[in-house]
Amino acid sequence: MKREEDLRPDNDVIFDTDDDDEKNLTELRDDTESDDSSTSGSPSNTPTWPQSYRQSMDILSNISSPNFGFRSGMSGSVSSLCKRNPTPYMDSSLERPLILDSNKELPPAASSAALPPRKSTLSRPKLSFTDLPPPLQQCSFSQAVLNGINVLCGIGLLATPYAIREGGLLSLILLFFFGCISCYTGILLKQCLESGPGLKTYPDIGHAAFGKVGRLGIAIILYSELYAASVEYLIMMSDNLSSFFPDATVNFAGLHLNSHQLFMITSTLIILPTVWLQNLSLLSYISVGGVVTTGLIAICLLWVGVVDHVGFHPTGTALDFTNLSVTIGIYGFCYAGHSVFPNIYSSMKEPSKFIWVLIISFGFCRLLNMVVAISGFLMFGESVKSQFTLNLPKEYTASKLAVWLTVVIPMTKFALTIAPIASSLEELMPPAQHQSYTVSIVIRTTLTISTLVVALSFPFFGIVMSLCGSSLALLIALIFPCICYLRILHGKIPKLKIAVCLFTIMVGIACTCIGTYSAIARMANKFG
Repeated sequence: MKREEDLRPDNDVIFDTDDDDEKNLTELRDDTESDDSSTSGSPSNTPTWPQSYRQSMDILSNISSPNFGFRSGMSGSVSSLCKRNPTPYMDSSLERPLILDSNKELPPAASSAALPPRKSTLSRPKLSFTDLPPPLQQCSFSQAVLNGINVLCGIGLLATPYAIREGGLLSLILLFFFGCISCYTGILLKQCLESGPGLKTYPDIGHAAFGKVGRLGIAIILYSELYAASVEYLIMMSDNLSSFFPDATVNFAGLHLNSHQLFMITSTLIILPTVWLQNLSLLSYISVGGVVTTGLIAICLLWVGVVDHVGFHPTGTALDFTNLSVTIGIYGFCYAGHSVFPNIYSSMKEPSKFIWVLIISFGFCRLLNMVVAISGFLMFGESVKSQFTLNLPKEYTASKLAVWLTVVIPMTKFALTIAPIASSLEELMPPAQHQSYTVSIVIRTTLTISTLVVALSFPFFGIVMSLCGSSLALLIALIFPCICYLRILHGKIPKLKIAVCLFTIMVGIACTCIGTYSAIARMANKFG
């Protein structure tokens, strides 16, 4: 008896049947498509981009994913902290609506009984990325909390002391406010997901609110944020390596490369083979250290300040309105985890506890950000750089450990960050190219080289982070959750919640405009 997954029509298996069997199968599919197209409130059954979002983003929402691979094994993409759901996934066909009517059952297309009998064997072709269903997994409450913290504890932590230098000590109020309001908008995303059984990801929410335009717009912004993070990884590695070897230069055939440019190119060449991997399980295991690494870097900072006697020296202005706009973008970048929160919610055994997952995750990261921001600024004052690791005295062991952690960890995360973007681009290729490993290598290589070009053109870690935080992160974390919530649940929302959402939208729009303009102006001055 053949395995059940071999009998699914969405795997495009090749049948050797007689004419009657083929006719029955065709009629079955036509009936199913007719039923789906008549479903009220569902999108059309035309393939909607991006289909690969949930599978590819699961690698970022789970602390470890030992079986992840963009060509094979995606269905085994589960966290080592999560348990496999024994219930088979019903259907993942690209010909079916992504958002189903809650009053209509999904056709049992995965059942072998629904297909006509076969007279001969069938051959199963190599599956492409988009053929594979989202992994089913069940995470406990504690595992979901760790996943949430892992998502939020990112490279924004390194720039928080610099943000205080720009905005003043009282700007910490803004850091606390963004943490609280981002937690609230995360709860709004949960309520949007609960509004329909077919909603699983952030683009699904955009689709439910504004149709295909909403899905496309949100997906593009989410992928742009991942791309910007990849650029930041290269800048971060280059800055920290050049701080250790400032005199490293290359002169070849009239081309001069300073230490920053040299190490940025070198880092890219080292990273490039990792983006070609067909199975990212090794990098997934290493990236488990996301939470641990962030904690170690914070401990190294405190160790240098207390044990190595660098000390803490109260200084700086209380509030600097002139440069506060730069601070807005950096603080916004620190809480940009909304793109994968729906994945965490969908993976929980008890989704009703997701609110507490958000509260604990945001609470921990808010506290960590504030401790690092205050400590780093009091240690280095107005001389603090866009990454506090660049200020750490190189003669101390704790300083060396912190710097090398900021170099090694991005090397393990770059491929994981760029993979969702590459997978989405592969969807746009002709169907015959979906299974081509050569095409995958070309797309991933092109993406990696493009991030290098952008990083070489704009090698300003703090300014780039401020720009991305203002123009992308605030849209994802503050504005879109409220707009989608008001759109999807209109008529069912209390007036107080409507007022809070409108206030959040207005604050988000104001911060986005001010922060984006300021970051662009600063970047222009760098070239002026």
